[in-house]
Amino acid sequence: MWSFETDPEFQKELDWIRDFVRENVEPLDHILPSQWNIHDEGFKRLVRPLQAKVKERGLWACHLGPHLGGKGYGQLKLALMNEQLGRSRFGPITFGTQAPDTGNSEILAHYGTPEQKKKWLEPLLNNEIVSCYAMTEPQGGADPLMIQTTAEQDGEGWVINGEKWFSSNAKFAAFYIIMVKTEPEANDPYRRQSMFIVDARTPGIEIIRDYGYHGQAEPEHAHVRWTNVRVPPENLLGGRGDGFAVAQTRLGGGRLHHAMRAIAESQKCLDMTCERVVSRQTKGEPLWKQQMVQERIADAWIQLRQFRLMVLETAWLADQGHDWKDLRQQVSAVKVMMTKVLHDISSMALHLHGSLGITTDVPFSDHLMNSFMIGLADGPTEVHKSVVARQLLKQYRPNPEMFPDYVRWKAQEKQTQRVKEAG
Repeated sequence: MWSFETDPEFQKELDWIRDFVRENVEPLDHILPSQWNIHDEGFKRLVRPLQAKVKERGLWACHLGPHLGGKGYGQLKLALMNEQLGRSRFGPITFGTQAPDTGNSEILAHYGTPEQKKKWLEPLLNNEIVSCYAMTEPQGGADPLMIQTTAEQDGEGWVINGEKWFSSNAKFAAFYIIMVKTEPEANDPYRRQSMFIVDARTPGIEIIRDYGYHGQAEPEHAHVRWTNVRVPPENLLGGRGDGFAVAQTRLGGGRLHHAMRAIAESQKCLDMTCERVVSRQTKGEPLWKQQMVQERIADAWIQLRQFRLMVLETAWLADQGHDWKDLRQQVSAVKVMMTKVLHDISSMALHLHGSLGITTDVPFSDHLMNSFMIGLADGPTEVHKSVVARQLLKQYRPNPEMFPDYVRWKAQEKQTQRVKEAG
């Protein structure tokens, strides 16, 4: 049976999260640098006490199973939580659910050795360190089949050479998970890549430049050069040629979690705009009485509710035991919609705030830029639209006849024949 009710006990937790985020976490956005800069003195002074309160409440790293110290919450509960956490860039890290560490922890939980889990996974889950996921390359963009960075065997270990692009949080990371080409002669192009864990202090890793975009507190996406970086054999995650399989451990859930947080961003923009239009006067009456303003507010609310239902349905399906491969049509549809919804609602908010809306003293240009970022991260929108179409069209078969069965004259003939046969 379908249900739109939240368990009363969990609703108490959601209410606590809502108040906690708005009163204690959102203000941090205005005074602290990058949320991944965990060694910043301000982070230690202001964020660590909040994390301690979250842990006392039992809400730390709720995406993890109990064997890893989490609650084992399913995707649906995580979606409801992220509707609040996504209101602040410090929300996820205050609750131990920040990307890319969540995805990297899933990879380590699945493929890491006991020693690697002790050295890297445990401190990562405790936010004593942060990590980097290095997949994209300057020449390849969104196409992982164009990866040129290589790992070649040398004695018992491996040597990595190449360049990685937009490696998030590289300058803060204690370790990288990197996808490289190890099987260049494999017939299947999806079996040419492998995944490694690499200590960030390993000689030969050079951050060429950090890139940022509007809305970031500081640049944190790195262009990284790897020159003769030596990696021990036990740092291979999965088997040789398993890079894509390892990557799928993190990508499906990661895309859905981006969408969950986009709901929060969009709702925040809508809330601010609703306050604005009932507060401002124009032509002798409140701004909201203008019918074109009403139309835009209504469209935004309807669009957001539709998107939210799509996200919750996908989360519910994941909780029913469907793996991310089975849900790729739903996940890709969510990925497409989150970009459009955040773009449309942040644009609306910016416009209805007038001249104030285009300034950096309100967050709408930040959210608008983020809509473009999430339209590119984890695969561009166009790729995901193609996935949705391909998955949908697999359900249909071509009709070999010139005219389809649903043209009126054929449908009438078929029905007439049925009536005659029925006597």
